Amino acid sequence: MIVRISRALALAALALTLAVPAAAATKTPQPAPTIRFSKVPLHTEFVVEVNKKGQIVRVKSGKDCANLTFNAQTYGNVLQMWIRHPDGSAQTGLYRVTYDYDPATHGVHRGIALMKAGGNWGDKQGAADQMVDIFNKNEAQAKKRPGADLPPLNVITGAKPTPKP
Repeated sequence: MIVRISRALALAALALTLAVPAAAATKTPQPAPTIRFSKVPLHTEFVVEVNKKGQIVRVKSGKDCANLTFNAQTYGNVLQMWIRHPDGSAQTGLYRVTYDYDPATHGVHRGIALMKAGGNWGDKQGAADQMVDIFNKNEAQAKKRPGADLPPLNVITGAKPTPKP
C-alpha cells in the first residue's frame, strides 16, 4: 500500500515537472514596446566651446524644442561630442551644433559650423572627461564608506557559501 502511494506521488511529481516547461513554452510572447516617433519636425541648437583636442568643454547656450526627450537626448549627445577635421586635428573655437529630426524618415541630422576660432578654453578639460572624473571620484568615495572593506559575510560567520544549482 505504501509502495503504491509513493509511486503515485513520484509519478505526480514527474508529471508536474514535465508539465511546467510545456506550459511555459505555450505562453504567448509579450509584444515589444512601441516607439512613438514625433509627427512634427524637431530642432535643437547649441553653441559649444571646443578645446584643442576637439572635445566639447561646455555648452555656452542652447535653443530647445517642445519635445523634452529630444532635448535631453541631443544635450547629452552634444556633451560627449568631439569636433575634429578629417585628418584628426582640431581647432579651438566656438561652434554651433544643430539637430534636426525628420518625421518622414525618422532620421536626425546633426550640423556643425564654426562660429569663431580661438578662445581661452583651449587647455580646459572636455565635458565627457569631467563626467568620467566625477564618476571615478564617487566610486572611490563609495569604497571608503564604513563596511566597504569588510570581508564577505560567510568568511566572518564561518558559514559555507550557498551552492549554485
